[in-house]
Amino acid sequence: MAGEALVLVTCGGNEAGEIARSLVEERLAACVSVLPRVTSTYRFRGEVHKDEESLLLIKTNKSHWPSLKARVLELNSYEVPEIILLPIEAGHGPYLDWLNQELNAEVKN
Repeated sequence: MAGEALVLVTCGGNEAGEIARSLVEERLAACVSVLPRVTSTYRFRGEVHKDEESLLLIKTNKSHWPSLKARVLELNSYEVPEIILLPIEAGHGPYLDWLNQELNAEVKN
């Protein structure tokens, strides 16, 4: 393993597909799983909110973090989007090999 990571991002359901597709097409992510209709309860500006949103599970490599984060910020309409990088400590070898191959392949236009 050489820096594989899982990035968690929340967004509105109407933009989840666009974010997922853009990240994969631009090879910032090897795979993005979209979990629709997640209910989040949070405090923002002194008030408690409860909203339905989508959670993106983004499989990537830490070397892509700066570009991935910048792209998510461009595409996500939230004022303060959740964008959290978690290192992958262990995983199925062939899957991690595939992940890195996809991230390192040339972007096709």
